Amino acid sequence: MRSIAEWLKEYGESHQNKTNKLIHWICVPAIFFSIYGLIYSIPFTFVKGSSSSYLNYGSLTMLFVLIFYFRLSFNLAIGMLLYMVLVIWGTVQLDKITTIDFWLISLIIFVVAWIGQFIGHHIEGKKPSFFKDLQFLLIGPAWVIWFVYRKLGIKF
Repeated sequence: MRSIAEWLKEYGESHQNKTNKLIHWICVPAIFFSIYGLIYSIPFTFVKGSSSSYLNYGSLTMLFVLIFYFRLSFNLAIGMLLYMVLVIWGTVQLDKITTIDFWLISLIIFVVAWIGQFIGHHIEGKKPSFFKDLQFLLIGPAWVIWFVYRKLGIKF
């Protein structure tokens, strides 16, 4: 298994252009949020009588994603955990106040954010990393957290 440093280095090779980086700073978290929202929207009937908005297929999926991050880096996984908690909480709060089906909101965010990603890669002149390895879809959010860590002087 590659180290987190190897993953981030390889991911960074196709993210050198300032405009592409900015687009990724916006679109990667948006895609992460939208994917959670889409999975969150699947009716959760596993636990009968459960009224918790926090126990759903999305939060269960986040547990498996978190295991991936913990295998790479404890410190980075803590940052991702904090982001995941924010995504889960934000989704539940937004779902409470909107009159539009949450899956539709998530789908729109997903499509718009991916269009942004592909525009960024067109500007960069390089293919998205996930064309080489689908695991890069999980490295993208870690790459954003890594930048925050670097600014704060936190080691991963």
